[in-house]
Amino acid sequence: MFRKAAVTAAPNGSYLQGQSNGRLPSPGSGQPAQAEKVVLKQKVTLLRGISIIIGTIIGAGIFISPKGILQNTGSVGMSLSVWAACGVLSLFGALCYAELGTCIKKSGGHYTYILEAFGPLPAFVRVWVELLIIRPAATAVISLAFGRYILEPFFMQCEIPELAIKLITAVGITLVMVLNSTSVSWSARIQIFLTFCKLVAILIIIVPGVIQLIKGETQHFKNAFAGNDASVMGLPLAFYSGMYAYSGWFYLNFVTEEVENPEKNIPLAICISMIIVTVGYVLTNVAYFTTISAGELLLSKAVAVTFAERLMGNFSLAVPVFVALSCFGSMNGGIFAVSRMFFVASREGHLPEILSMIHVRKHTPLPAVIVLHPLTMIMLFNGDLYSLLNFLSFARWLFIGLAVAGLIYLRYKRPDMPRPFKVPLFIPALFSFTCLFMVALSLYSDPVNTGIGFAITLTGVPAYYLFIVWDKKPKWFRKLLGKSPPPLRLWEFFRAPCIVK
Repeated sequence: MFRKAAVTAAPNGSYLQGQSNGRLPSPGSGQPAQAEKVVLKQKVTLLRGISIIIGTIIGAGIFISPKGILQNTGSVGMSLSVWAACGVLSLFGALCYAELGTCIKKSGGHYTYILEAFGPLPAFVRVWVELLIIRPAATAVISLAFGRYILEPFFMQCEIPELAIKLITAVGITLVMVLNSTSVSWSARIQIFLTFCKLVAILIIIVPGVIQLIKGETQHFKNAFAGNDASVMGLPLAFYSGMYAYSGWFYLNFVTEEVENPEKNIPLAICISMIIVTVGYVLTNVAYFTTISAGELLLSKAVAVTFAERLMGNFSLAVPVFVALSCFGSMNGGIFAVSRMFFVASREGHLPEILSMIHVRKHTPLPAVIVLHPLTMIMLFNGDLYSLLNFLSFARWLFIGLAVAGLIYLRYKRPDMPRPFKVPLFIPALFSFTCLFMVALSLYSDPVNTGIGFAITLTGVPAYYLFIVWDKKPKWFRKLLGKSPPPLRLWEFFRAPCIVK
């Protein structure tokens, strides 16, 4: 039982979510649905917004293998500097999205901002790649980390069977999907709890590290900037790794319509979250180096586990559990946010209509959530996940850079647009340049994988003309896309959009 969300055409040409007026028929009446308000509720408070951002940013990477930055910088001092610089740069990007989220009060994140600034074709390509490849592969990868670390305490003396990891992973993915389909409130509450677990896990590392510093364990910080010189290619690649570790600051903008008082809470949640994450990341890496040398860190497969084994003895068994909970939080936050992108894209006519349906009692975009389940399972059991992510990681920064460039464009195209929160122009200029520079660098440094990813992204162009622009589709094709009304009995449980001009 779902109802189609309605949209209202605003005078400036943008589309704002409205109300779906319809009422479920009384049992046995046989009458079609009539008037009742069915919308996504504004249930994301400031605390829940902070938990979405922090809970999605902090995944497994900071606990498992932060060696990418050290490998490409060549010294402890430079790696810590890059961690801090990436936090500041991510804050700049987050502030740009805070402005976009307060002046364009629609959910959908990157997709919505690109649509508003540059039109439907690049917006469709963005959501096309996200739906088919990026989100299922990214969810499967973080879920595999969850499956591996939740089983770690049970297989301390032997290798964990790959089939067991994938089966537990499948259970975890299904649980996240069910949670997000059932209740916005409960998924938000669990996200708060998991965010608390992540911060506790970071404190478990930071506090012993500070104690080590107090004891004078500073030998690994002597001549901190000495070591292998960072190459011209290495330093930008270190920034690429760092920006990936901080990625997730944009997810609150995917649920803008569900945020209470977005003009105040979006900027505040972003600033608080980024400060907490940046300080936490830098101090966590400092803590690692109080106990582990740079060479040992590069050889470790799971830095947090190595650190815990040296300082905490048997308590180190708790670290894999915290890592698993951290991964589960990233899974939950990612699904919660990205499903809203698909919901909005469907509402705009860029995805099948069913994806913009709202459950009439639970008020969740259930179809937009569950569409990811089969795609993620296919990736989990059949796909070469890490290759797919390597192919398409550049696409994320390409479209984020494009969205932030759209902020600059909208300043000139629509100067009278209300902007409750406004950043200095140099911030979006610097951030969009950095994103596009990283994209160009990936094309230069890894032309094969990036070229494949670029080709996959370009498939969205013919798909746009086939599915969106082509008007003379056969009847069966239109039914497949949800462009024709369903049978009457099914239609009683769905509602067409009510568009008000």
